[in-house]
Amino acid sequence: MFGKGKYSAVLAGALAVGVCLGGGAEAREVVPFADGLAPGSVVVRTSERRLYLVNGDGTAIRYPVAVGKPGKQWSGSTQIDGKYYQPDWSPPAEVKRDKPWLPNLIRGGSPGNPMGVAAMTLRGGEYAIHGTNRPNSIGTFASYGCIRMYNHDIADLIERVSVGTQVYVLR
Repeated sequence: MFGKGKYSAVLAGALAVGVCLGGGAEAREVVPFADGLAPGSVVVRTSERRLYLVNGDGTAIRYPVAVGKPGKQWSGSTQIDGKYYQPDWSPPAEVKRDKPWLPNLIRGGSPGNPMGVAAMTLRGGEYAIHGTNRPNSIGTFASYGCIRMYNHDIADLIERVSVGTQVYVLR
């Protein structure tokens, strides 16, 4: 489903954009967070359409995200098992069944690639936390189960977490 791509100027540019963002409703922000989880844990609250990176000091960095459409949502605990810049994308069987016109592979960096500038795969399935080529979908129920982020936010998050980071997806 994912191919390894090279770190590129696109990701560097996305990082620069992310650093310049303010605290608007669509931007990431530091918020109070007291769920007692280990620092560095990632929490996705599907009903809120928000992802939290736990800081461990009673706060978290909150990012807006798109989550699974009705019937495509899931919950549970997993770990990040891969980090990829400019990943290639192949539609999973369910997506290909629903959209047979999609190509079997879209190369990383292509404007038609739904993974955006970076992706982190999640252990135990075909899901990932990734950027997007459809930024207007952020804040909605839009995916087949993946967690979509603005490209500048995935570029920020991927630098803050490691393979093995615990991820909790809550409804």
